[in-house]
Amino acid sequence: MSQQKQSLSVRMSKGFTRIGRNIAEIGTTFKEGDWTAKLSFVIMGFGQLVHKQFLRGIIFLGTELLFIYYMVTFGAEYVSKLPTLGTVETYVDKSGKIPLTVYGDNSFLILLYGILTIFVIVAFIFMWRMNVGQQRQIQKLKECGKNLPTTRDDLKSLLNEHFAATLLAVPNVGVFVFIILPIIFMVCIAFTNYDANHQPPTNLFWWVGLENFKNLFSTGSSGYGGTFLQVLAWTLVWAFFATFLNFFLGLGVAIMINKKGIKFKKLWRTILVMTIAVPQFVSLLYMYKMFANDGLVNTYLLKWGLIQTYIPFWTYATSSRILIILINVWIGVPYMMLMTTGILMNIPEDLYESARIDGANAWQMFRKITLPYMFFVLGPYLLTSFTGNLNNFNVIYLLTQGQPTTMSMSGGAGGTDLLITWLYKLTVNDTNYRLAAVIGIMVFAVTAIISLVVYRILPSVRDEEGFQ
Repeated sequence: MSQQKQSLSVRMSKGFTRIGRNIAEIGTTFKEGDWTAKLSFVIMGFGQLVHKQFLRGIIFLGTELLFIYYMVTFGAEYVSKLPTLGTVETYVDKSGKIPLTVYGDNSFLILLYGILTIFVIVAFIFMWRMNVGQQRQIQKLKECGKNLPTTRDDLKSLLNEHFAATLLAVPNVGVFVFIILPIIFMVCIAFTNYDANHQPPTNLFWWVGLENFKNLFSTGSSGYGGTFLQVLAWTLVWAFFATFLNFFLGLGVAIMINKKGIKFKKLWRTILVMTIAVPQFVSLLYMYKMFANDGLVNTYLLKWGLIQTYIPFWTYATSSRILIILINVWIGVPYMMLMTTGILMNIPEDLYESARIDGANAWQMFRKITLPYMFFVLGPYLLTSFTGNLNNFNVIYLLTQGQPTTMSMSGGAGGTDLLITWLYKLTVNDTNYRLAAVIGIMVFAVTAIISLVVYRILPSVRDEEGFQ
């Protein structure tokens, strides 16, 4: 813990030092630069254009003009309304013969475009800093009597030394627009009262601080603390069994099939792989119908006289959860069997021969050779699989839709709901976006904490040369 604190303090110190150096360099550039450099602080790209670096100059000048146009015509209005998320409500004007709806502020658009504008401002500051840095570079090259890079040199650089940056420019913009911006927007929603009663454009919503987080963790009559803890506990239990039960059973099946003397190995693999060939959507819906009160399983058990009345597989939360885990085993074991089969074939046979000579039995060889090797190779995959199962929407929703409902749970959550399916219900069924956003943050927090902690203790991370 002390080392982590020391590392954090060192990073913060380096960050502040870097900021100080940047500020000092900006001041030095303005003080020692010529008139073109000073004017470039206001008119971006001016110095480059004067020194015939036309490509750079046009890019910087175009960036500044676009930024000014964007802020004047669009961005400034939304940024100015961010603190309140709008004050003018929509109303119906009945003063005329025909009622007319007069639309006011749209809190949703104010929040979305306000966040976008903040990013635009940050990007512009970054470009401005690059412009100043290049003025400093021009000054140094002139003092040394060296030639400045021409437009042709810049184009060659973009297609050679900096080709990776050129190629990744468009994907990076896509990542920002479709991933980073929505995540930040969702986080901001968690601090508002955006729900069914505050739906734009007819109604406004506004900032409420930590009220939504208090409601989620509160155990009072209006809180969701009890429900959240139950759903979180089931989510962790589900992810554990869905990951490790499939792993050990898949590994066991792979060991049995690959054992010497087993005949028809290809046939057994083919039979297991048949479950993968059928779309999961079809398999899960069919399984739900099979175990329904009037489904195939209950019908034949009644017909054979093994039971007197149908078994309510999906009526109670406990039985539903057990059945979901078992059905997931049927779906997931073939994947793990195929994966572990390839790894088993790559374990050096000399390790097993040496263990047999030393008198090790089958269990000892499995525990000391096979299992450590599997965890070493598949450790990162198991971590990814666990985090994926924390957000495994398909299996839960296609089987039970989160049902059955229980009296001890509120907020529309059911007995088999994971955090992700509860979030979906709050969004689609109840339009309770504020609580759904808080749960989204909790899902991220749980996933991030588990991933970071487990990743640091994985054998393949701590000892990369262990099995080489």
